[in-house]
Formats: sequence, C-alpha cells, structure tokens
Amino acid sequence: MKTLFSAFFALMLVFVPGMVLAAETPNDLDLTTHWAGYLSLGIFVVAYLLVMTEEFTQLRKSKPVILAAGLIWMLIAYVMHTHGFPNAAEEAVRHNILEYAELFLFLLAAMTYINAMEERHVFDALRGWLVSKGFSYRQLFWITGFLAFFISPVADNLTTALLMGAVILAVGVNSTKFVTLGFINVVIAANAGGAFSPFGDITTLMVWQKGLLQFHEFFDLFIPALVNFVVPAIFMSLALPKEKPDALEEVIKMKRGAKRIIFLFFATIATAVSLHNFLELPPVLGMMTGLAYLQFFAFYLKKTGELSYEMNTGSDGSIKHISQPVSFDIFNKIARAEWDTLLFFFGVILAVGGLGTIGYLTMASDVMYNQWGATEANITVGFLSAIVDNIPVMYAVLTMNPNMADGQWLLVTLTAGVGGSLLSIGSAAGVALMGQSKGKYTFMGHLKWMPAILVGYFASVWVHSLINANLF
Repeated sequence: MKTLFSAFFALMLVFVPGMVLAAETPNDLDLTTHWAGYLSLGIFVVAYLLVMTEEFTQLRKSKPVILAAGLIWMLIAYVMHTHGFPNAAEEAVRHNILEYAELFLFLLAAMTYINAMEERHVFDALRGWLVSKGFSYRQLFWITGFLAFFISPVADNLTTALLMGAVILAVGVNSTKFVTLGFINVVIAANAGGAFSPFGDITTLMVWQKGLLQFHEFFDLFIPALVNFVVPAIFMSLALPKEKPDALEEVIKMKRGAKRIIFLFFATIATAVSLHNFLELPPVLGMMTGLAYLQFFAFYLKKTGELSYEMNTGSDGSIKHISQPVSFDIFNKIARAEWDTLLFFFGVILAVGGLGTIGYLTMASDVMYNQWGATEANITVGFLSAIVDNIPVMYAVLTMNPNMADGQWLLVTLTAGVGGSLLSIGSAAGVALMGQSKGKYTFMGHLKWMPAILVGYFASVWVHSLINANLF
C-alpha cells in the first residue's frame, strides 16, 4: 500500500507543478512553472483519460494522443520563439520523431510477418490441434498458459492472448469458471513471456533499441518471468473444474509456404540481432531487411501458382470447408498492420517527449530515483503500468534515463511488462480478451485473483534480485 501511495504521489509531481523545482531546458527557460507547461499537462491528462475510456466511448486511442502531441509541441515552440530560440523546439521534436520512426518500422515489419503467418493458417492450425486432442480442463489450463508464455516472446502478447483465448472459448463453452481462470492465466503468461525477450513487448523493444541492454541480457529475466506466471497459475489451478470437455473435430491445414514464412521470421530476428551485435547497426535495419525476405518469397508464391483451393477437413477425413483461391499479396499484409496502435505510439512518444522537454520528467526522475531509490521506483513502475499503460510509463523512464546498473534496467523491464497483469485493463492482452470472452472474463473476475497475481509479481522481483544479484 505504501508503494502504491508513492506511485500516486509521483503522478502528483507531474500534475501539480507547484510541488516541484524548476528544471533546465535546452535554452535555460523554466517551463515547468510557465502557463504553457500547465496547459501542456492539462492537455496530456485529458488525452489520456480519453484513451483509458476507449472501451466505453469507442474513440480510438490514437486520436486524442496525436492531437495532444501536436498541441503540446505548438505551445513549446511558441514559448521558445517568443524568447528568441526559434530552433530549440525543432531540434527536440526531431529527436523524438527519429525514435518513433525506428520503433514504427520495426513494428511494421514484425506485424507484417504475424499477419502473413495468420493468413497462412499457422495459428489456426495450432488452435485446431489443441481443441481436437480431448485434453482435460486442467491440462488445457497449463498447456495454453505455457504456449502463451513461449509464443509471446517471438510474436506479441496481444496476438498470443487472442490465439489462446480462442482455444479456451472453444473448449470451455459449458464452463464459465474455466474460461475466466484460463483467460486470467493467458494474460499473465503472455505478459510474462514478453518480458524476457526484446521482441515480446513494446517496452522491451524500446529498452533494446535504446542500447541500454544487449539482446542476450534480456534472457536473464527468463526465470523471474517464469515465476511470475507459474506462482499465480498454481493458485488458480486449484479452483479449476475437474471435468473433461468433449473433443471438437477441427483439423486445419496450413497453406502453402507457411513453414517457410515461419523460418523467414526467425531469420529476420537473427538478422536484426546480428546487425546490432556485430555491426552496431540499429535493429530496425535488420527487421526491414527481413521484410524484404518476405517480399521476395511472396513474389515467388505468386509466380509459382499460388492460386489454389485450400481444404479444411474433420478428424474423419470429411471436407469441412473449401476456401476461395486468393493470391498472396504482401502489401495486403502490410495494410492489415495495427495502424491505430502504431499511431498511438507516435502520439505517446511525442507527447511524453514534449513533457520531457518542458522539464516535468526530470522532476519526476529526481523524486523516484534519487529520493526513493532505484529498486522502489522500478517496482512502482509496475503498479503504474497496471493503472495507466506500460508504454508511456516506460518511455517516460527512458526519457528520464536514470543512472542505473544493468540489474535495475532489467528490473524495470520486468515490472513494466508484468505489472499490467495486475488488472484486466492493465495490458492490451487483458482488454482484448474481455472483448472476446462474451462476458465470461470481466474486470471483477480478474480482480478477485489479484492477491495471487501480486504474490507472483513480488516473487518474480525477489527471484530476479537473487539470481541476478551480480548485475546490481
């Protein structure tokens, strides 16, 4: 409770500027107590309140933050101009745009691969295999959990959660309790799995691209992340129904080229890691090079007779479905990227970057990392991630850039990734599954198991401090 209170106090330092001291800007102006600073804070708060109410207003989250980013930088530029520093705002905003561009292109390449594998029925084939095996509820609980934990590091936690959620819904149609517990388990597992890989979550990707941790260092979080998933799963497994659902007849075959696309995806990851580790090139260049692999393979599919009928059959060999012949179009896969999410990142990075230019993040950093201490601050980041969102919270920490050991950077990477599991609305995976569950997975249903999740959260922090003590 004390840590949670401290988290809200840190937010107050941002929302009540009179409580903090002025910070230096590139032109030595104190904008933290300027009317433009106050107004910028108000704009950001209103925008993020709209983001948090997206489920009710149906207003896509990218819209308010993009507008907020534009307005904040207009205010900064106006004040800079009136004080005789016309180029200061331009230099600052270009730095933020460059950071966004690298993140945008990296994610665009990754999303295109995920969409290509989805179109080739890679994920559907896995789902079909699971629902046709006749596993018990307890077996499915652990299988879907571990699959989410190990798929999330290479895909993303949202795609992983939706895939496993479809399996749970299909076999748990007659058991609301299984669906609720299964969904909570998948959310925790997907978020935990994403925490030990640069590709598993936006926050880990941002830390890696910033050069604060090397690729291999993220895997030091494997055991803490596993603990974060397994501990609450053990508690929840005790409440599972003991019945065994009927096996469903569903056999889905992957389309031509599916396995080769999976191989190309891993080759793309290897390219990004190799270019960064051996040639000191940004990872985004490797990802875009890997996107070219997929583009050439798509060209090959089209030229070698991609137009064909695909059949899905039941376990008895009977034909269940015949699809229409469709050509594999790589630009269609690019167009199906999560554009609202990509544009949301633009708004967040530019808006938070604007607040950093004003000086508010410097003040928050002073309180959190100098007065509280790095460990307390990084644990608090996890709670903030559950309430707000881990992306702006992590970007704020990266902008603060506190002087920390690798162990502390790993800690904040872990807490920002798994903190969202504390609440159903704390991560994209949880929000998506609430919409998919048809009322069987709710905010209150998740909240009921928060004590168990909290035990896993602190257990993972303790295990990290124990096994990675040499990194602190």
